[in-house]
Amino acid sequence: MSCPKIAIGKELSGCKNVITLGMRPNFEDYTPQEQRLIYEAETIYFPTFFYAGLFKTMGKKTFPSYECYQYACNKIKQTALFKLLQIPHPKTRTFYGDRQKRQILKYFKYPFIAKIPRGSARGKGVFLIRNESELSTYNKMTHVAYIQEYFPLERDLRVVVIKNQVILAYWKVKKRGEYRCNVARGATIVFDDIPSEAIDLALKVSQQCNLDNVGIDICFYNGRYYVLEANMKYGLKAFALAGIDYKKMLSQMIEDGIL
Repeated sequence: MSCPKIAIGKELSGCKNVITLGMRPNFEDYTPQEQRLIYEAETIYFPTFFYAGLFKTMGKKTFPSYECYQYACNKIKQTALFKLLQIPHPKTRTFYGDRQKRQILKYFKYPFIAKIPRGSARGKGVFLIRNESELSTYNKMTHVAYIQEYFPLERDLRVVVIKNQVILAYWKVKKRGEYRCNVARGATIVFDDIPSEAIDLALKVSQQCNLDNVGIDICFYNGRYYVLEANMKYGLKAFALAGIDYKKMLSQMIEDGIL
């Protein structure tokens, strides 16, 4: 008899084939039966950031992978990882503290992109820096300056990869007058003419980085594809537009033994 499927996070709550226990930082707050389920489960689904590393230390498999939590919403670590793995990525540097920030203009010319390096999402914390005044304002917001070359794009591509399968791919066409291609910033979702080269790159990156539940943002600029970032919280609006019930899809993938 197979062990029940166990989840910690709420993402699969309501799925008939998964028991969602909820996140309790005091492990003793789980009942003895719940603790036994955790110990016996082959895979823990959506372990949460708190438990992902703990389960990895135990040798317990999780979905999403530990790396999905390790690199989520951390642009500094993602950039370092992309460089280590020689993944094509726009020129990017981090500058720590006021002393290093004074070196920014030695490496970048206006305009360039500046981001809040940790915790920002949905286009928040992303700034187009065009002059000294805008740079000064940005530098006051964060101890660590995360600076990236500016590509004047009309659109970029998001490829959602789950367990080495491309589940969905779509263009995000930016809103007029906007420099960010974020759906949360008014970008339009377009499913047509998805380039196979970008799909192949997304699959390769997800495998190299061990990101098994990720939306990879890719752009094409000056004849080359670049990976902009990896999104572990990739939004579900495009799934709804494509007629995909996200939670039902995951539940079926579990049922089929894919997850």
